[in-house]
Amino acid sequence: MNEPNLEPGEVVVTHTAIARRLPVLAMEIAASLGGNVDGLVIMPVLTGALVFAADLIRCIPNRLRIDLITARSYGAGTHSQGPKLEGGVPEGVKGRHVLIVDDILDSGRTIKFLRKSVQESGALSVRACVLLRKQVPDAMATPCEFVGFEVPDLFVAGYGLDCDGWFRNLPDVVALRPRGETKNIVR
Repeated sequence: MNEPNLEPGEVVVTHTAIARRLPVLAMEIAASLGGNVDGLVIMPVLTGALVFAADLIRCIPNRLRIDLITARSYGAGTHSQGPKLEGGVPEGVKGRHVLIVDDILDSGRTIKFLRKSVQESGALSVRACVLLRKQVPDAMATPCEFVGFEVPDLFVAGYGLDCDGWFRNLPDVVALRPRGETKNIVR
């Protein structure tokens, strides 16, 4: 794939802020289950939530199960095309509490779609946790029990978030901008 004609712009959330927020999120998750996290199924949405989920689960001391799920909503562009589930919902969710972990909540379509799919697969309960929620009406109106950070409506990457597979390795969440320009991409 060709490298996008984009570059990192301003830092939106630092890796230090993320590292401080993760233990707090883990405590909120445990508290929501009455402290009984044993047997919780953590369901990271690949590939964007991989870095976030890996760091988050290390903050949850209880016994848990990890089942990966792949949902795509972005192609090679900067606008969501709507969610598509690849490979179906893992079988291990039936009769279990499930926490869907995703990188970003913007349109709300992916979280709504996954929540419905997991519920229909027999989960006992389904909660959602996102690293970022955009401050846009659709995202703010979408139920999401655990939110790391609220961010402006910018095209962001880093800490697992990408643009066509690029920029996932950046330690901070950054706004992207066209190469050589100073203005970030507003969505």
